[in-house]
This record gives sequence, structure tokens and C-alpha cells, in this order.
Amino acid sequence: MRRLLGALSERWLPTLLTGILLLLIWDPLAIWVNRPAAQRLLEQGTADCSTVRECARLLRNPILPSLRQLAEGLSNMALPLTSTSTLGYNALVTAAETLVGLGLALLVGWATAVALVFSRAFERMMLPWIVASQNVPIVALAPVLAVVRGQYGVRGLLPKAIVAAYIAFFPLSIGIAKGLSSVPPLQLDLMRTYHAHPLQVFRWLRIPAAMPMVFTSLKVAAAMALVGAIVAEISIVSFAGLGPMLLSRSYYGDLVGLWVIMLAAAALGILLVQGIGLLENLWTGWRRPTP
Repeated sequence: MRRLLGALSERWLPTLLTGILLLLIWDPLAIWVNRPAAQRLLEQGTADCSTVRECARLLRNPILPSLRQLAEGLSNMALPLTSTSTLGYNALVTAAETLVGLGLALLVGWATAVALVFSRAFERMMLPWIVASQNVPIVALAPVLAVVRGQYGVRGLLPKAIVAAYIAFFPLSIGIAKGLSSVPPLQLDLMRTYHAHPLQVFRWLRIPAAMPMVFTSLKVAAAMALVGAIVAEISIVSFAGLGPMLLSRSYYGDLVGLWVIMLAAAALGILLVQGIGLLENLWTGWRRPTP
């Protein structure tokens, strides 16, 4: 429990302080960004405002909404909680797609990393293709999956999760391979002196050495998988998720709604990365000296 509380304070306190600072400067920044449009509104005299500051808060589609506008937009999109069209429900759908994709990427990444570390032939043959695979645009891959989905009757979140896994696979495989190869030579020589089986070396030496790099790669992959899931929701016909919400708000020109959804996606990404960081603290806490 003590380690858990320490990990929570270490992970969340800087994020909370940064969030408070952002809240303090948000409204002045919004007024500065929207000043030209507010000045035109004041000159037209069509709004109930007497200063640029007041007019900036009355803009229908501001470039950067004020905190009050964001709060109103969040309230409109988050209620009622029982509806499937709310922001919370769609964020959960996108989070599920991201987590499933991250799990798939982790499985494939581990298998690929092990093959890269233990087979030089596999590394020479496949590493260039692994790098080249990341140059395929997501918007080109998603329609292909849509066609495959139609032919084989695949439904649900799996097609979007596959796109998320495709993006997250590369940093995981390379990061895990780097971690598995980071064992000091002296420790490997000691295990050979004890006639340890390769599986024992892998279990008791390589995996513990790789775990810090695994969690670092997971943080990068989680952010990339979230972006991939949202793009896949937009590219593949979807009726739930943050992607369709972004598409519909963009169609109607609702800038406040777009900002609310983008901030919700950012908050979801922070939760994913901080959650992985918490797991890292709990898993690798033994590597740190106790006070």
C-alpha cells in the first residue's frame, strides 16, 4: 500500500499541477486567440457585449473556447449518462479498442522481439520489412480492413483494434528486443558458468532486464494505439467511439464540440500512459533501493 501511494503521488502530482497551471492561463489565452473575431463582433454591434473580452466569450464558434464554453459543451455531450451517444460511452468504446489493440501488439511484439534477439537470420531478413510496414498510411490500411470485414463478417471493435495494434506493434517489438539484448555480458557469462539452460537465462536474466524498456515502449505504444483507434473509427464505418463524434462535429462545424472531444481524447491518453507508469512502479519497484 505504501508503494502504491508513493507511485500515485509520483505519477499524478506533476500532472495535476500542470493541469492547474493550464486552467489558470486558458481563459486569457482564449481571449488573445479570439481577439480579431471578437473585435469584428464588437464593431458590428450585433451582440450584447461592450468590450473585446466580453465579445470573445460570446463567439458562437471560437478558435479556442473559454472554460465556460468548454464546460457547457461537456455538459451537453456527457448527459444523460445512460445514453449511448454521450461522450463517456464513446470514450469507453475507444478505450476498449485501444486496450485490445495494445494487447495484440504486445503479444506479437514479444514474439517478434524474441525472434530478433535469438535469430540473426530472422533479424536480417525481417527487420527491414518491419520498418517498411510502418510507412503504410493508416487511412490506406483501414479501407482494406473494411473490405475484409465485409467479406468475412467480422464485426465489433476487432477491425479498429487491429489498426491500433498495427501502429503500436513497431515500438513494442523494437523496444522489447532492445531490452532483451541489454543484459550485461558478465551476467551472461556467469549463467553459462552455472550451465544454465537457455530458458532459465531467458526467464531469470533477460526478462527482468527487459522490463523497464517494455514499460517505456508500452507508454509510447499506448499513445500511438489511441491515435490509431480514432483514425480507424473515422476510416471504417463506425457508429460509436470518439472518431465518429469528431466526424459528426466537424460536419456541423461545431468547434466547441471538437475541442471537448479532443480534450477527452487527450485525457484518455494521459490515463493510459499514467496507468502503465503505475504498473511499472509496482512491477519494477524491486529495482529501486528502499529508503
